[in-house]
Amino acid sequence: MSADSAPETDFAPKHFASKTDTMPETRRDDTTRSTERFGSLIDRIRRIDTVDGLPARYRLQVRAGLLDETLKLAHYSAVTHLVVAVAVAYFFWDSAPRAYLLGLLAVVAVVIAATLYMTWLYQRIFGSAVSELGVARGYRLSGGFAFALGLAWATMPIMLFSPASSDERLLVVGIAAGLISDAYVVGPLLSVSYLFAVPVILGSFIGLARSGEPIALSIAVLLVVYASFVGLSVRRMSRLSRQRILDRVRVEDQSETIGLLLNEFEENSSDWLWETDETGRFQHVSPRMAQALGCPIERLQRSAFRDLLVPGADARSDEARGRDRGQDRGQDWSEDRGEDRTADLLDQLRQGRAFHELLVAIETPTGLRWLELSGKPFTDQRGHVAGFRGVGSDVTQRREAEAHIAYLAARDSLTGLSNRGMFHEVASEACAAVAASARGDLVNLLYLDLDGFKKVNDTAGHGAGDALLRQVADRLRASVDANAQVFRLGGDEFAILHRGREAAEAEILAEAVIAALHRPYLIDGVRAEIGVSIGIARAPQDATELQDLLRKADLALYTAKEAGRGRWQCFDADLERRVRRWRELDGAMRAGLAGGEMELHYQPLVNLQDGEVVGCEALLRWTRPGHGPVSPAEMIPIAESTGFVITIGRWALRKACAEALNWPAHMRVAVNISSTHFRLPDFYREVEAALGETGLAPERLEIEITESIFLANTPHVLENLRALRATGVRIALDDFGTGYSSLSYLTQFPVDKIKIDRAFVRDLSSRPECLSVIKAIMVIAGDLGIDVTVEGVETEQQAEMLRLRRCNSAQGFLYSPARPSGEVTGLIELIPRAVKEARRPVRHVA
Repeated sequence: MSADSAPETDFAPKHFASKTDTMPETRRDDTTRSTERFGSLIDRIRRIDTVDGLPARYRLQVRAGLLDETLKLAHYSAVTHLVVAVAVAYFFWDSAPRAYLLGLLAVVAVVIAATLYMTWLYQRIFGSAVSELGVARGYRLSGGFAFALGLAWATMPIMLFSPASSDERLLVVGIAAGLISDAYVVGPLLSVSYLFAVPVILGSFIGLARSGEPIALSIAVLLVVYASFVGLSVRRMSRLSRQRILDRVRVEDQSETIGLLLNEFEENSSDWLWETDETGRFQHVSPRMAQALGCPIERLQRSAFRDLLVPGADARSDEARGRDRGQDRGQDWSEDRGEDRTADLLDQLRQGRAFHELLVAIETPTGLRWLELSGKPFTDQRGHVAGFRGVGSDVTQRREAEAHIAYLAARDSLTGLSNRGMFHEVASEACAAVAASARGDLVNLLYLDLDGFKKVNDTAGHGAGDALLRQVADRLRASVDANAQVFRLGGDEFAILHRGREAAEAEILAEAVIAALHRPYLIDGVRAEIGVSIGIARAPQDATELQDLLRKADLALYTAKEAGRGRWQCFDADLERRVRRWRELDGAMRAGLAGGEMELHYQPLVNLQDGEVVGCEALLRWTRPGHGPVSPAEMIPIAESTGFVITIGRWALRKACAEALNWPAHMRVAVNISSTHFRLPDFYREVEAALGETGLAPERLEIEITESIFLANTPHVLENLRALRATGVRIALDDFGTGYSSLSYLTQFPVDKIKIDRAFVRDLSSRPECLSVIKAIMVIAGDLGIDVTVEGVETEQQAEMLRLRRCNSAQGFLYSPARPSGEVTGLIELIPRAVKEARRPVRHVA
């Protein structure tokens, strides 16, 4: 008995019937007709999920499978609806009727609770044993709960959209769109999806249309288009789910049948029989053989065995199957899958010898078929070979399955490129071949890493990221010729193995790949742009072992990324020396900080108007015993890559605060903090602790950060900025005007000072546009109440030009390079006198 024919008494509470008996006749008729119309509508929707036309043993299992898939997702959907209901109540608590919000929340909670209970009850009672009654009840209850939930949510846009503000309206539309997309969750049961989604769609349309505003009507139309797309997509998903479950049921059923056939095959020791005469022509052709070969018995009768055989078919078919623009090698069936033995079979037939399970290729009207043949000769009364008798099996499907398994084992499932396992196999063989060759062949390994892929993947979603990777794979295939092979190693890493004679060939290929991958991509109508960096290593020039070759290509790739991305770099010995230097300094700097080898030097910041020293910037200096000074430009990138820069920053913060206590009270100390350090959740507490331990006044400390800190835009950045300024600590934006400079930073984030990069000061006298930029920055900073410091001042002419533009302060070699802490006091007295002396007019003697 199907769900549509289940007795109504299973679901209709008896007390409803008793109440109906007491109604007036007219009212009862109206109610009955309304109920019948509503029930008819629900039944029509439920009949969407019928699986008529199937055997009874399949129908119940398919319906149960669809219901089971839907119920498995009910927990997640339920929690989501409850969270959304709570969010609606929270966001509209002050702008919408609270009674309605509480009512909506209560209705959603009740329906969700009922749904979860029904899911638990169904799995507990009917989960282990599928029954028609249980499935029918599950369908009805699922549809009822979905419809109730849809009606509840349908009221939300009707009640909230018209009186809402613009921001709240946007929230209503977003929630409505999200609710409509929930139809995907219950997609296996199309009726449940429609029963939930249709009320929400209608309610959303009514809510938007009621406002009467043109933009609302436009959104309503777009919502209908979106809902139509969701409806069609869900319908297709439901159909695919139904077909998938049906296929699974059929496979299970057919597995039993196949088992019986295999048992019968073992009992009879044959699949089909064949017989030839002394000339090799068929004498007996069984119907099974004719069916396997796709030819009528009459055509096969008296035809020659050798006319059907296709010598060399294995090589042709498998190479055609495995070849993909030079990406894969032909399958080698001689290893463990069996090889074409057509020549052996012809030889055995010619010599009259028995054979067993020889694999041969047969050309048929339906294509190439693979047969496994066994046979032995029989003789006439004179003892001469009169022909052959034997058995045969059609193993085409088995070979195709084996080929497909081998294909999948060697392929990346997303892009269709050869995978990492195939890369190691092919590359190892190639390295060994060129190492043993004396012809001067080269194997170029191009190691690729996409630039900007993570941003697309994080912002547009993993689906868009997968689509992007497939397009990248297509472009890589189109960029290589038969001498190159493309692999996906994982994530956004690819490799190209190129065989050639000239080193320049790999470089030309790298240029072509960079140009191809740099072109914009279109993913679901959205434009995306990425790039690629490539490291190149060659065998046997750079290495003869694959692991060594891969390591050196990786070093070249890292260098290409470090140089600015979107470029290629060949390996050379300097890269290894740089890596060794990197590792050496990484270990030495940790010991150096602990051993007191590092110290802070201070470069004065001078008031451009009166020449007074208003503060100093703390700069890290490290002198290694026995090695000499280590440049911060070399040391800091290493520390940032390992995270040790945080430890250095904490040390520098405390030391600078402690040493600034020896300066006049009006002077500030500026400490550079890396973006990695500043993004820590409780960085401001570290600053407060340093000030508390040293006793330095907060207003005397200035934290210098770069604009890169705002790129990630983590919530901790703004929290730290506000907390530090609240305590009195000043914030300076270093290197302003270069890199990621944006004037929006000055309005979005609280800063007290901007430091104009030295690049603008260097060409101040020769490039008027540099002075124009500085003037513009000064005007903006003045309006925002932000101080300006100019870095890199080296001449009196530069200082005078900046002073006339009312810059606040400057630093540079004109005043002093960075000096040890003990010399700061002397600089405080010396610099003002030197500035006044430089500005004193020269007296001419008549």
